Amino acid sequence: MALARHLASEGQTVRVADRRPAADLQTALSQMPHGVELQLGGYDSTVLEGIDVVYASPGVPWDSDLLNEARAKGIEVSSEIGLFLKLNQGTVVGITGTNGKTTTTALTGAVLSAGDRPVIVGGNIGDTVLDRVDEITPEHWVVLELSSFQLESVEKPHLHVGVILNITPDHLDRHKTLEHYADLKARAIEDADYAVLNGRDPVVRGLAQRAAGQAAWFDEHQPLPPMPLPGRHNVENALAAAAVGRIAGLSDETINNAIRNFKGVEHRLELVGEWAGVRWYNDSKATNPDAGRVALNAFPGAPVILIAGGYGSGFELADWVTDVKANTEAVILIGASADELAQALREHPKVVRAQTLDEAVSTAAGLARQGSVVLLSPAYKSFDMFKDFEDRGNQFKELVRQRFAA
Repeated sequence: MALARHLASEGQTVRVADRRPAADLQTALSQMPHGVELQLGGYDSTVLEGIDVVYASPGVPWDSDLLNEARAKGIEVSSEIGLFLKLNQGTVVGITGTNGKTTTTALTGAVLSAGDRPVIVGGNIGDTVLDRVDEITPEHWVVLELSSFQLESVEKPHLHVGVILNITPDHLDRHKTLEHYADLKARAIEDADYAVLNGRDPVVRGLAQRAAGQAAWFDEHQPLPPMPLPGRHNVENALAAAAVGRIAGLSDETINNAIRNFKGVEHRLELVGEWAGVRWYNDSKATNPDAGRVALNAFPGAPVILIAGGYGSGFELADWVTDVKANTEAVILIGASADELAQALREHPKVVRAQTLDEAVSTAAGLARQGSVVLLSPAYKSFDMFKDFEDRGNQFKELVRQRFAA
Protein backbone atom coordinates (compact mmCIF):
# COMPACT_ATOMS: atom_id res chain seq x y z
CA MET A 1 0.00 0.00 0.00
CA ALA A 2 2.73 2.44 1.01
CA LEU A 3 4.70 1.65 -2.14
CA ALA A 4 1.66 2.09 -4.38
CA ARG A 5 0.84 5.42 -2.71
CA HIS A 6 4.39 6.71 -2.89
CA LEU A 7 5.09 5.65 -6.48
CA ALA A 8 1.75 6.96 -7.73
CA SER A 9 2.36 10.31 -5.99
CA GLU A 10 5.69 10.52 -7.85
CA GLY A 11 3.86 10.15 -11.15
CA GLN A 12 4.91 6.54 -11.77
CA THR A 13 2.61 4.05 -13.49
CA VAL A 14 1.96 1.31 -10.93
CA ARG A 15 0.76 -2.28 -11.31
CA VAL A 16 -0.14 -4.14 -8.10
CA ALA A 17 -0.22 -7.95 -8.26
CA ASP A 18 -1.52 -10.17 -5.46
CA ARG A 19 -2.50 -13.83 -5.26
CA ARG A 20 -5.49 -13.02 -3.13
CA PRO A 21 -8.81 -12.19 -4.81
CA ALA A 22 -10.35 -8.73 -4.54
CA ALA A 23 -12.89 -10.03 -1.99
CA ASP A 24 -10.03 -10.62 0.51
CA LEU A 25 -8.48 -7.20 -0.06
CA GLN A 26 -11.38 -4.80 0.43
CA THR A 27 -9.70 -2.65 3.11
CA ALA A 28 -6.51 -2.26 1.07
CA LEU A 29 -8.36 -1.61 -2.18
CA SER A 30 -10.40 1.17 -0.57
CA GLN A 31 -7.11 3.01 0.15
CA MET A 32 -5.49 2.33 -3.23
CA PRO A 33 -4.52 5.47 -5.18
CA HIS A 34 -6.52 6.29 -8.28
CA GLY A 35 -5.11 4.93 -11.52
CA VAL A 36 -3.23 1.94 -10.11
CA GLU A 37 -3.58 -1.15 -12.30
CA LEU A 38 -4.64 -4.24 -10.32
CA GLN A 39 -3.92 -7.88 -11.11
CA LEU A 40 -5.59 -9.88 -8.34
CA GLY A 41 -6.36 -13.52 -7.68
CA GLY A 42 -3.02 -14.78 -9.03
CA TYR A 43 -0.44 -13.81 -11.64
CA ASP A 44 2.23 -15.22 -13.92
CA SER A 45 5.26 -13.83 -15.74
CA THR A 46 3.09 -11.65 -17.99
CA VAL A 47 2.82 -9.33 -14.98
CA LEU A 48 6.41 -8.24 -15.80
CA GLU A 49 5.52 -6.89 -19.26
CA GLY A 50 6.37 -3.21 -19.61
CA ILE A 51 7.83 -3.02 -16.10
CA ASP A 52 11.04 -1.15 -15.11
CA VAL A 53 11.22 -2.08 -11.41
CA VAL A 54 9.65 -4.83 -9.30
CA TYR A 55 9.10 -4.11 -5.60
CA ALA A 56 8.53 -7.35 -3.68
CA SER A 57 6.60 -7.61 -0.43
CA PRO A 58 8.68 -9.12 2.44
CA GLY A 59 6.43 -12.20 2.25
CA VAL A 60 7.63 -13.02 -1.27
CA PRO A 61 10.75 -15.28 -1.23
CA TRP A 62 13.71 -13.35 -2.64
CA ASP A 63 14.63 -16.28 -4.90
CA SER A 64 11.08 -16.89 -6.18
CA ASP A 65 10.69 -17.80 -9.86
CA LEU A 66 9.04 -14.50 -10.75
CA LEU A 67 11.76 -12.37 -9.15
CA ASN A 68 14.48 -14.48 -10.77
CA GLU A 69 12.74 -14.07 -14.12
CA ALA A 70 12.64 -10.30 -13.60
CA ARG A 71 16.39 -10.27 -12.88
CA ALA A 72 17.06 -12.39 -15.97
CA LYS A 73 15.19 -9.79 -18.05
CA GLY A 74 17.33 -6.99 -16.60
CA ILE A 75 14.48 -5.60 -14.46
CA GLU A 76 15.58 -4.11 -11.14
CA VAL A 77 14.19 -5.99 -8.11
CA SER A 78 13.81 -3.96 -4.93
CA SER A 79 11.60 -3.59 -1.85
CA GLU A 80 9.84 -0.97 0.21
CA ILE A 81 12.71 -0.78 2.72
CA GLY A 82 15.23 -0.65 -0.13
CA LEU A 83 13.45 2.33 -1.68
CA PHE A 84 13.12 4.03 1.71
CA LEU A 85 16.84 3.71 2.45
CA LYS A 86 17.64 5.17 -0.97
CA LEU A 87 15.40 8.22 -0.41
CA ASN A 88 15.86 8.76 3.33
CA GLN A 89 17.89 11.80 4.48
CA GLY A 90 17.95 10.97 8.20
CA THR A 91 20.56 9.17 10.32
CA VAL A 92 19.56 5.48 10.43
CA VAL A 93 19.83 3.03 13.32
CA GLY A 94 18.93 -0.47 12.11
CA ILE A 95 18.08 -3.11 14.72
CA THR A 96 17.94 -6.81 13.95
CA GLY A 97 18.13 -10.14 15.74
CA THR A 98 15.89 -13.16 16.22
CA ASN A 99 14.24 -11.95 19.42
CA GLY A 100 13.87 -8.58 21.12
CA LYS A 101 13.92 -6.43 17.95
CA THR A 102 10.64 -4.65 18.56
CA THR A 103 11.24 -3.83 22.22
CA THR A 104 14.80 -2.66 21.49
CA THR A 105 13.63 -0.56 18.55
CA ALA A 106 10.99 1.13 20.71
CA LEU A 107 13.51 1.56 23.57
CA THR A 108 16.10 3.07 21.24
CA GLY A 109 13.47 5.45 19.91
CA ALA A 110 12.65 6.48 23.50
CA VAL A 111 16.34 6.99 24.35
CA LEU A 112 17.10 9.08 21.25
CA SER A 113 13.90 11.10 21.80
CA ALA A 114 15.40 12.24 25.11
CA GLY A 115 17.99 14.13 23.06
CA ASP A 116 17.31 17.25 21.00
CA ARG A 117 16.93 15.73 17.53
CA PRO A 118 13.59 14.55 16.09
CA VAL A 119 13.08 10.76 15.96
CA ILE A 120 11.03 8.49 13.70
CA VAL A 121 10.59 4.80 14.54
CA GLY A 122 9.47 2.24 11.96
CA GLY A 123 10.48 -0.61 9.66
CA ASN A 124 9.05 -3.92 10.81
CA ILE A 125 7.34 -2.16 13.77
CA GLY A 126 4.17 -0.09 13.48
CA ASP A 127 3.45 2.05 10.47
CA THR A 128 5.51 2.10 7.31
CA VAL A 129 8.23 4.74 7.13
CA LEU A 130 7.91 5.20 3.38
CA ASP A 131 4.71 7.17 3.97
CA ARG A 132 6.78 9.64 6.02
CA VAL A 133 9.95 9.85 3.94
CA ASP A 134 9.17 13.37 2.71
CA GLU A 135 9.08 14.77 6.26
CA ILE A 136 12.45 13.27 7.28
CA THR A 137 15.31 15.80 7.34
CA PRO A 138 19.06 15.31 7.90
CA GLU A 139 18.33 16.30 11.52
CA HIS A 140 16.19 13.18 12.12
CA TRP A 141 17.17 9.95 13.77
CA VAL A 142 15.39 7.06 12.01
CA VAL A 143 15.20 3.88 14.10
CA LEU A 144 14.26 0.83 12.02
CA GLU A 145 13.40 -2.69 13.11
CA LEU A 146 14.82 -4.85 10.31
CA SER A 147 13.71 -8.44 9.78
CA SER A 148 15.76 -11.00 7.88
CA PHE A 149 13.23 -10.72 5.05
CA GLN A 150 13.84 -6.97 4.80
CA LEU A 151 17.63 -7.30 5.02
CA GLU A 152 17.51 -9.94 2.30
CA SER A 153 16.03 -7.34 -0.03
CA VAL A 154 18.78 -4.72 0.50
CA GLU A 155 22.25 -5.92 -0.39
CA LYS A 156 24.15 -2.99 1.15
CA PRO A 157 21.94 -1.10 3.61
CA HIS A 158 24.20 1.79 4.67
CA LEU A 159 23.26 2.38 8.32
CA HIS A 160 24.90 4.77 10.76
CA VAL A 161 24.44 2.21 13.54
CA GLY A 162 23.70 -1.49 12.94
CA VAL A 163 22.55 -3.47 15.99
CA ILE A 164 22.48 -7.30 16.15
CA LEU A 165 20.86 -8.55 19.36
CA ASN A 166 21.04 -12.34 19.02
CA ILE A 167 20.76 -15.07 16.38
CA THR A 168 18.97 -18.39 16.89
CA PRO A 169 17.30 -20.59 14.23
CA ASP A 170 14.15 -18.97 12.81
CA HIS A 171 12.48 -18.68 9.39
CA LEU A 172 14.57 -21.64 8.19
CA ASP A 173 11.64 -22.73 6.03
CA ARG A 174 12.57 -19.65 3.96
CA HIS A 175 16.32 -19.22 4.55
CA LYS A 176 17.18 -22.98 4.65
CA THR A 177 20.29 -22.78 6.88
CA LEU A 178 21.29 -20.92 10.04
CA GLU A 179 24.42 -19.80 8.20
CA HIS A 180 22.41 -18.08 5.45
CA TYR A 181 20.05 -16.56 8.04
CA ALA A 182 23.10 -15.18 9.94
CA ASP A 183 24.56 -13.85 6.66
CA LEU A 184 21.40 -11.81 6.14
CA LYS A 185 21.50 -10.43 9.68
CA ALA A 186 25.17 -9.48 9.14
CA ARG A 187 24.11 -7.05 6.40
CA ALA A 188 23.11 -4.66 9.20
CA ILE A 189 26.79 -4.15 10.12
CA GLU A 190 28.71 -4.81 6.88
CA ASP A 191 28.33 -1.22 5.66
CA ALA A 192 27.55 0.56 8.95
CA ASP A 193 29.58 3.27 10.69
CA TYR A 194 29.03 1.56 14.06
CA ALA A 195 28.16 -2.04 14.99
CA VAL A 196 26.41 -2.61 18.33
CA LEU A 197 26.74 -6.32 19.15
CA ASN A 198 25.91 -8.87 21.84
CA GLY A 199 29.12 -10.54 23.01
CA ARG A 200 27.13 -13.13 24.97
CA ASP A 201 25.72 -14.60 21.74
CA PRO A 202 28.25 -16.92 20.02
CA VAL A 203 26.78 -16.47 16.51
CA VAL A 204 26.79 -12.68 16.84
CA ARG A 205 30.36 -12.79 18.17
CA GLY A 206 31.34 -14.73 15.06
CA LEU A 207 29.93 -11.96 12.83
CA ALA A 208 31.93 -9.17 14.47
CA GLN A 209 34.78 -9.45 11.96
CA ARG A 210 32.34 -8.40 9.24
CA ALA A 211 31.67 -5.03 10.87
CA ALA A 212 32.79 -2.20 8.61
CA GLY A 213 32.92 0.38 11.39
CA GLN A 214 33.65 0.59 15.09
CA ALA A 215 32.19 -2.28 17.16
CA ALA A 216 30.61 -1.77 20.58
CA TRP A 217 29.72 -4.78 22.76
CA PHE A 218 26.49 -3.77 24.46
CA ASP A 219 26.68 -6.59 27.03
CA GLU A 220 29.71 -4.77 28.47
CA HIS A 221 27.91 -1.41 28.75
CA GLN A 222 28.30 0.41 32.06
CA PRO A 223 26.47 1.65 34.01
CA LEU A 224 23.69 -0.93 33.93
CA PRO A 225 20.44 0.80 32.86
CA PRO A 226 17.44 0.47 35.20
CA MET A 227 15.02 -1.70 33.16
CA PRO A 228 11.40 -1.63 34.40
CA LEU A 229 10.31 -4.71 32.39
CA PRO A 230 10.84 -8.29 33.67
CA GLY A 231 13.52 -10.64 32.38
CA ARG A 232 17.25 -10.79 31.67
CA HIS A 233 16.53 -10.36 27.96
CA ASN A 234 14.97 -6.96 28.62
CA VAL A 235 18.13 -5.91 30.45
CA GLU A 236 20.02 -6.82 27.25
CA ASN A 237 17.53 -4.87 25.15
CA ALA A 238 18.09 -1.86 27.42
CA LEU A 239 21.88 -2.23 27.19
CA ALA A 240 21.66 -2.22 23.39
CA ALA A 241 19.50 0.92 23.41
CA ALA A 242 21.91 2.55 25.89
CA ALA A 243 24.88 1.78 23.63
CA VAL A 244 23.13 3.53 20.74
CA GLY A 245 22.37 6.47 23.04
CA ARG A 246 26.07 6.78 23.89
CA ILE A 247 27.02 6.72 20.18
CA ALA A 248 24.49 9.55 19.74
CA GLY A 249 26.35 11.54 22.39
CA LEU A 250 23.70 11.38 25.14
CA SER A 251 24.70 11.34 28.80
CA ASP A 252 24.25 8.22 30.93
CA GLU A 253 21.75 10.13 33.09
CA THR A 254 19.62 11.04 30.05
CA ILE A 255 19.78 7.46 28.73
CA ASN A 256 18.89 5.90 32.10
CA ASN A 257 15.95 8.25 32.66
CA ALA A 258 14.52 7.35 29.24
CA ILE A 259 14.87 3.62 29.94
CA ARG A 260 13.46 3.92 33.47
CA ASN A 261 10.29 5.54 32.08
CA PHE A 262 9.82 3.03 29.23
CA LYS A 263 6.40 1.36 29.37
CA GLY A 264 7.09 -1.65 27.16
CA VAL A 265 5.68 -2.84 23.84
CA GLU A 266 2.30 -4.41 23.22
CA HIS A 267 2.31 -8.25 22.99
CA ARG A 268 5.83 -8.57 24.42
CA LEU A 269 5.67 -9.57 28.07
CA GLU A 270 2.89 -7.01 28.35
CA LEU A 271 1.30 -6.89 31.80
CA VAL A 272 -2.45 -7.12 31.19
CA GLY A 273 -3.21 -6.62 34.89
CA GLU A 274 -3.15 -8.10 38.37
CA TRP A 275 -6.23 -9.47 40.07
CA ALA A 276 -6.37 -11.31 43.44
CA GLY A 277 -2.58 -11.43 43.53
CA VAL A 278 -2.31 -13.09 40.08
CA ARG A 279 -0.40 -11.29 37.29
CA TRP A 280 -1.51 -11.93 33.70
CA TYR A 281 1.04 -11.38 30.89
CA ASN A 282 0.47 -11.23 27.14
CA ASP A 283 3.56 -12.43 25.25
CA SER A 284 1.79 -13.30 22.01
CA LYS A 285 4.79 -12.04 19.99
CA ALA A 286 6.65 -15.21 21.11
CA THR A 287 6.14 -16.93 17.75
CA ASN A 288 9.00 -19.46 18.09
CA PRO A 289 10.37 -21.59 20.96
CA ASP A 290 13.41 -19.38 21.54
CA ALA A 291 11.16 -16.37 22.06
CA GLY A 292 9.05 -18.52 24.37
CA ARG A 293 12.14 -19.46 26.40
CA VAL A 294 12.92 -15.80 26.95
CA ALA A 295 9.54 -15.30 28.65
CA LEU A 296 9.81 -18.53 30.66
CA ASN A 297 13.01 -17.28 32.26
CA ALA A 298 11.61 -13.83 33.09
CA PHE A 299 9.86 -14.79 36.36
CA PRO A 300 12.37 -16.61 38.58
CA GLY A 301 10.72 -18.15 41.63
CA ALA A 302 7.13 -17.34 40.62
CA PRO A 303 4.60 -20.16 40.05
CA VAL A 304 3.96 -19.79 36.30
CA ILE A 305 0.90 -21.12 34.47
CA LEU A 306 1.81 -21.17 30.77
CA ILE A 307 -0.59 -21.03 27.82
CA ALA A 308 1.29 -22.26 24.73
CA GLY A 309 0.87 -23.78 21.28
CA GLY A 310 -0.09 -22.70 17.79
CA TYR A 311 0.88 -22.99 14.16
CA GLY A 312 4.22 -24.16 12.79
CA SER A 313 6.46 -27.19 12.51
CA GLY A 314 10.09 -28.20 12.43
CA PHE A 315 10.99 -26.29 15.59
CA GLU A 316 13.74 -27.68 17.84
CA LEU A 317 11.87 -28.10 21.14
CA ALA A 318 14.40 -29.68 23.52
CA ASP A 319 15.59 -26.45 25.18
CA TRP A 320 12.07 -25.04 25.35
CA VAL A 321 10.82 -28.24 27.02
CA THR A 322 13.66 -28.06 29.56
CA ASP A 323 12.73 -24.46 30.43
CA VAL A 324 9.01 -25.27 30.63
CA LYS A 325 9.71 -28.10 33.08
CA ALA A 326 12.03 -25.90 35.17
CA ASN A 327 9.86 -22.77 35.27
CA THR A 328 6.16 -23.69 35.13
CA GLU A 329 3.67 -25.15 37.56
CA ALA A 330 1.10 -25.95 34.86
CA VAL A 331 0.87 -25.81 31.06
CA ILE A 332 -2.31 -25.28 29.05
CA LEU A 333 -1.93 -26.26 25.38
CA ILE A 334 -3.90 -24.79 22.48
CA GLY A 335 -3.71 -24.84 18.69
CA ALA A 336 -2.36 -27.07 15.97
CA SER A 337 0.85 -27.99 17.81
CA ALA A 338 -0.95 -29.15 21.00
CA ASP A 339 -0.54 -32.89 20.24
CA GLU A 340 3.18 -32.53 19.54
CA LEU A 341 3.72 -30.41 22.66
CA ALA A 342 1.70 -32.75 24.87
CA GLN A 343 3.99 -35.57 23.79
CA ALA A 344 7.12 -33.47 24.35
CA LEU A 345 5.88 -32.48 27.83
CA ARG A 346 4.65 -35.93 28.88
CA GLU A 347 6.91 -35.86 31.96
CA HIS A 348 5.52 -32.50 33.15
CA PRO A 349 3.28 -32.97 36.21
CA LYS A 350 0.43 -30.75 34.98
CA VAL A 351 -0.43 -30.45 31.27
CA VAL A 352 -3.99 -29.54 30.24
CA ARG A 353 -5.54 -29.18 26.78
CA ALA A 354 -7.94 -26.36 25.78
CA GLN A 355 -9.90 -26.18 22.54
CA THR A 356 -10.15 -22.38 22.53
CA LEU A 357 -8.31 -19.43 24.02
CA ASP A 358 -11.40 -18.67 26.11
CA GLU A 359 -11.21 -22.16 27.61
CA ALA A 360 -7.48 -21.71 28.23
CA VAL A 361 -8.07 -18.46 30.13
CA SER A 362 -10.84 -20.09 32.22
CA THR A 363 -8.59 -23.07 33.00
CA ALA A 364 -5.70 -20.79 33.96
CA ALA A 365 -7.95 -18.75 36.26
CA GLY A 366 -8.99 -21.98 37.99
CA LEU A 367 -5.37 -23.09 38.51
CA ALA A 368 -3.93 -19.74 39.59
CA ARG A 369 -3.39 -18.76 43.21
CA GLN A 370 -2.02 -15.68 44.95
CA GLY A 371 1.48 -14.99 43.62
CA SER A 372 0.92 -16.89 40.35
CA VAL A 373 1.86 -15.58 36.91
CA VAL A 374 -0.40 -16.57 34.00
CA LEU A 375 1.67 -16.26 30.84
CA LEU A 376 0.42 -16.44 27.26
CA SER A 377 3.69 -17.19 25.46
CA PRO A 378 2.73 -19.53 22.63
CA ALA A 379 6.21 -20.31 21.18
CA TYR A 380 4.39 -20.86 17.87
CA LYS A 381 2.89 -18.73 15.16
CA SER A 382 -0.78 -17.77 15.29
CA PHE A 383 -2.24 -18.63 11.90
CA ASP A 384 -4.09 -21.78 12.99
CA MET A 385 -6.61 -19.90 15.15
CA PHE A 386 -6.00 -16.17 14.65
CA LYS A 387 -5.34 -13.55 11.99
CA ASP A 388 -1.86 -12.80 13.40
CA PHE A 389 -0.03 -12.58 16.73
CA GLU A 390 -1.62 -9.16 17.44
CA ASP A 391 -5.09 -10.66 17.03
CA ARG A 392 -4.13 -13.52 19.39
CA GLY A 393 -2.78 -11.10 22.00
CA ASN A 394 -5.76 -8.74 21.73
CA GLN A 395 -8.23 -11.61 22.15
CA PHE A 396 -6.31 -12.82 25.21
CA LYS A 397 -6.33 -9.35 26.79
CA GLU A 398 -10.04 -8.95 26.08
CA LEU A 399 -10.88 -12.34 27.63
CA VAL A 400 -8.82 -11.58 30.74
CA ARG A 401 -10.30 -8.12 31.19
CA GLN A 402 -13.86 -9.36 30.66
CA ARG A 403 -13.26 -11.91 33.40
CA PHE A 404 -11.66 -9.62 36.00
CA ALA A 405 -12.01 -5.97 35.15
CA ALA A 406 -15.76 -5.71 35.56
